[in-house]
Amino acid sequence: MIGSGREKMPNNKQRSRRNLLKAIGSAAAVTSLGACVPTQSGIPDFQRPYSRKPWVAPRISHENVIREVVGHRPFRPAGFVVRSEKLGDKVIVHNYGHGSSGLTLSWGSSALAVRETLGMEHRDVAIIGGGVIGLTSARLLQDAGWNVTIYTRDMARHTVSNVAAGEFGPGGAHDPRVSTDAFKSRLDFAARVSHHAFTNLGGADYGVKWVEMHWPTDSLEDKLRPFDGSFENLYPYTTVMGPGEHPFPTRYLRSTLTMLIEPAIFLRRVTEDFHHAGGRIVIRDFGNKEELLSLPEPVIFNCTGLGSRTLFGDKELVPVKGQLVFLPPDPEVDYMTIGGGEGDLYMFSRSDVLLLGGFYKLNDATTHVEPEETVRIIGEHQRLFSNFGRTRA
Repeated sequence: MIGSGREKMPNNKQRSRRNLLKAIGSAAAVTSLGACVPTQSGIPDFQRPYSRKPWVAPRISHENVIREVVGHRPFRPAGFVVRSEKLGDKVIVHNYGHGSSGLTLSWGSSALAVRETLGMEHRDVAIIGGGVIGLTSARLLQDAGWNVTIYTRDMARHTVSNVAAGEFGPGGAHDPRVSTDAFKSRLDFAARVSHHAFTNLGGADYGVKWVEMHWPTDSLEDKLRPFDGSFENLYPYTTVMGPGEHPFPTRYLRSTLTMLIEPAIFLRRVTEDFHHAGGRIVIRDFGNKEELLSLPEPVIFNCTGLGSRTLFGDKELVPVKGQLVFLPPDPEVDYMTIGGGEGDLYMFSRSDVLLLGGFYKLNDATTHVEPEETVRIIGEHQRLFSNFGRTRA
């Protein structure tokens, strides 16, 4: 899921995208889904394994695309960085590099970062970065009695935290073939702290809700979220359906329940909480480390994501380009899917949009929308739901 980067929609790409969508859409063999069509002959009326509700196909078509969004995840194969260092008379606490799990791990990683301040006598702290990691660090510091100022280039609604898809999924923060056992232990701690925090914030106020999540797959050996590592017990219900028991074009369907966090609602509410607790936000961009060290606060939290590569020389930190496709919200679709086709597909039905994803390009910092990827994402999702034969209400 996209978790970091700046949203870009260059106007000079819009016309070519529309033309490409129109050309491919008119020639596509897959019929656009979502219209009120009767049950196709011979297709069973499957029921979902948890809710026992009927499956309803999402309304997916090229013509219904609202916009496309490009974002860049700040990824470190060895995992995120939480540590402190002394630079001159300042203490720098780093909290960055969460890959596609920034929203998921925000509270837990920030709790690790705040632990770095134990024993300090200072009460004034600067947070650099106004995305979800900066905001959650700020709120935990406020709860611990600190006076907090956030310095940020962009308000939260303009950061890539607001481009995050929203699924609670800790696994995108590292490459398990590279990360150490010590990091995996910290990741486990951060995931569990965040899980507890988000369950405490459940409901419309913070945009957090429990939703069915489904993984269509042809092999039960696939290491699909959340069935890897120690995270399995963070999901209260799991099951597997075999061939002929579900409508997806795969042999198996793995299902569970997880949290969906709507970024726009969550970021807005946490920002409000920050202001109500006396916090201050200053719009400022820093070009180098020396500018940071000129701040009056004796303690500085570095929550700049990809900015840490430039500001602090972390060459292990690389951008991962992602692309999301937004369609109008579809309230009848109250579940999510991951997988089931070419690329890391995912469909999340949120209150603001029906979100489609499935694009992951390592070490690509380009900001342009790739129209052919939009076509692929839409086409693969149309194919994924092509056996859903139930009439919409």
